[in-house]
Amino acid sequence: MTISPHVTLTETEHGMVLLNERSGRYWTLNVTGATVVRLLLDGHTVDDALTTLRGRHPDAADRLEADVDAFVKALYEAEVLLP
Repeated sequence: MTISPHVTLTETEHGMVLLNERSGRYWTLNVTGATVVRLLLDGHTVDDALTTLRGRHPDAADRLEADVDAFVKALYEAEVLLP
């Protein structure tokens, strides 16, 4: 998985910002979203990201899978991430 060539990624104190330089659209990600993106870009799977997040947020474990799947799907549909 890779980031689209027209998207820039900037780490911030509270997560990251993704900017689509073609459209001007941007996404401000919190620490959780940034963790998912970092793991995916480092070659980990969505399941790996879920395992990491479940360890950090056990109280939210029941809804993490749906949330992460929807988040990753949205990034693919927006062509922020490429397979």
